[in-house]
Amino acid sequence: MKRIITATVQDRSGVLNRITGMLHKRQFNIDSISVGKSETEGISKMTFVVEVSDHQNLEQLTKQLNKQIDVIKVSDITDKAIVARELALIKVGSNGHQRAEIQGIISPFRASVIDVSKESMTIQVTGKPDKVEALIELLHPYGIKELTKTGVTAFLRGHQPKTVTDLHATPL
Repeated sequence: MKRIITATVQDRSGVLNRITGMLHKRQFNIDSISVGKSETEGISKMTFVVEVSDHQNLEQLTKQLNKQIDVIKVSDITDKAIVARELALIKVGSNGHQRAEIQGIISPFRASVIDVSKESMTIQVTGKPDKVEALIELLHPYGIKELTKTGVTAFLRGHQPKTVTDLHATPL
């Protein structure tokens, strides 16, 4: 089962390497990872999408993350009300005749063309991962020349009641 895990960490050199090394050592597969500075100076937030086989492995994952020296807080936000987004840049083959057709495909996705050349168009799309994947599938017939995605970044919506796992986390 895929889980979305967030970690609030000290913004120091080597933190990402130590955390991904720990996940690798314990054979957790990272589907995506997104890391960036937070609203607090010296603090970063990480969002992992990981594959875990059962609840016991999920518990092991959160315990191991909490043991890391630079980790402040770990939360599994998969089953909570969240805001989650992903960014993709997609370069597709296109000639003059196909451009209007491609524009018609990307318009309902609120995607935009950010670069055009004689042989290609580069499209930017943001949204939920399933929305991004749906657009990529529709663009496949035009020949995807290049594709890159950021991975999911997410946090909780508004105020939500504390859960048992949140009570064990270290406060900021």
